[in-house]
Amino acid sequence: MLAGRVALSVSDDPRYCARCAHPLTLRTIEGRDRHACDACDYVAWLDPKVAACAIPVLDGRLVMERRAIHPGHGLWTFPGGYVDRGETLEEAAAREVLEEVGLEVRIGPLVGVYSSRDSIVIVVVYRAEVLGGALCGTHESLEVAALAPEEIPWDALAFDATRRALKDFLYGAVS
Repeated sequence: MLAGRVALSVSDDPRYCARCAHPLTLRTIEGRDRHACDACDYVAWLDPKVAACAIPVLDGRLVMERRAIHPGHGLWTFPGGYVDRGETLEEAAAREVLEEVGLEVRIGPLVGVYSSRDSIVIVVVYRAEVLGGALCGTHESLEVAALAPEEIPWDALAFDATRRALKDFLYGAVS
């Protein structure tokens, strides 16, 4: 693992230069180990991924799903996923809600932005108002549910960002 980042697996690290296809080597650049090309000086910056998420509110209850995929298989979270190029955070959050739990939403206030040293993902979470659709699961979920705050399975949440966002949503300044 390189200093200052978490590798998903050995295959996630770039091996060849994107410009000239020369094998990359590790060099200390700006105080950190970086994959760089000795032939053309290209640096393969390993940037984080951005996930846009939403906490839909349906009849006063929070829509959540139990994940059917890794990471977090079998654990609970709210709908969300990676932002595609050319898509705003809000568009991505609304798309993920529709794809994962079948609901059309209007994205509301920002709940928070969450990151940690041990994750390559920056998580952006919004409140969402349900406009239509039908609550249903997909291949990504084992179960979907609209839960009252006291029904949230705190001991079975998929991610630290899920726990932090739910606490901010329920007990913070977001209304």
